[in-house]
Amino acid sequence: QVQLVESGGGLVQSGGSLRLSCTASGIAGSVLSMGWFRQRPGKARELVATIPAGAEPKYGESVKDRFAIAKDDGKSTVWLQMNNLMPEDSAVYYCNFVVFANTAGVGRRSYNHWGQGTQVTVSL
Repeated sequence: QVQLVESGGGLVQSGGSLRLSCTASGIAGSVLSMGWFRQRPGKARELVATIPAGAEPKYGESVKDRFAIAKDDGKSTVWLQMNNLMPEDSAVYYCNFVVFANTAGVGRRSYNHWGQGTQVTVSL
């Protein structure tokens, strides 16, 4: 069973930085992408950043030039460096792994796996 464990959230002042980390275990298949999403109160979950396998990172428009995503495939770990944080960045941040697997009885398909979420709060 795939488990994603996140860490690094917390409270920071506007203009500050935080680094989120997410490590996956139990992966049986090919990781198609690793990424981060966030959900603000009353809003839908939205893309923050993602790294598809063998491709360049993609960022949500509101975090470009402030956030940076990095990964270590061998460690099944993805990080999100968040700089110049603003109050509107306050949200629960979820890491996401998309894994392609060939499962007995199901066949080949991709699976979305999510972390438990970590709260990021940016004060004025």
